[in-house]
Amino acid sequence: MKAMSRRMFAVLTATMMAAALGLGGCASDGGQETAAEGDKAPAAPAQEQESQGAASGGDAATGEPVELQIFAANSLTKAMDEAQELYTSQHPNVTFAPTQYEGSGTLVEMLAAGQYADVFISASQGKMDDAVEGGYADGDSERTLFLNDLVVVTKEGGPLAQQDITLEDIAAGTYTLAVGDESVPAGNYAAQALSTVGAYVEPDGATGPDASGKGGEWSPTLLPKISFGAKVGDVCKYAESGEVDIAMVYTSDVYRMGGVAICSVVPGDTHKPITYPAAICTGSEHYTAASEFLDWCVTDEDCAQIWEKWGFELAA
Repeated sequence: MKAMSRRMFAVLTATMMAAALGLGGCASDGGQETAAEGDKAPAAPAQEQESQGAASGGDAATGEPVELQIFAANSLTKAMDEAQELYTSQHPNVTFAPTQYEGSGTLVEMLAAGQYADVFISASQGKMDDAVEGGYADGDSERTLFLNDLVVVTKEGGPLAQQDITLEDIAAGTYTLAVGDESVPAGNYAAQALSTVGAYVEPDGATGPDASGKGGEWSPTLLPKISFGAKVGDVCKYAESGEVDIAMVYTSDVYRMGGVAICSVVPGDTHKPITYPAAICTGSEHYTAASEFLDWCVTDEDCAQIWEKWGFELAA
């Protein structure tokens, strides 16, 4: 079991904090529908985009109006909305189009289909790698914003709320379980963790951090007990409603969704590190403004309090 961070001490009282914040139940986690925005001009190389951004009003420092389109992983919903509001209050010329919150894999598919975005923030390094390799995100602009933890949760106030549930307990089929499907990074992390106790088997036999969490098979004991969600918020809802006994979600989901209690923290050495990489999209028309926003996300002291409030830890 990895050492418990300051943030994880705080999360053990997340249910009480969620109540104080008025998060009595799992709020809707659905992504907003995105209409196709038409053909975009071919993307210029990153260095050209940066100079063009300042010349065309893409630099927030110029004071000219800029509207940024963010594609962000579902788990960032509450925190990112609040951060954007703060940013606009500090930089009145910069506003945000309705942020598209979806599973990271879905966001990559949207970029591949030609939908416009200035910034892509993924809940896994693998999905960011897909975006960079596909030419949708500028690898030179990539930086890691946040860290997170994988936790086992159950219905708040339910019969399992005080149980310390282990991976071995889950593998034994003792409980019904909700996890994200293969397009959801939280589901990949859950599969990696459960591979260490034989509940999930990769095609090449890899386990833990060496596993991908995709393309494998669930054990005959556990498979009948699993419900899959297309978004990590859906996974949380399964547990909050009592439809399943437990779910495997992020620490931040306990803060933003409410209605669930943490049973245990999944050992960090059983899965890949949970990081949130961000990059500027290659088709961005506001390269400099997008870069300034990402820099601000990890340097502004008031914004740092927002991330902490919603269960995220800034990357070192």
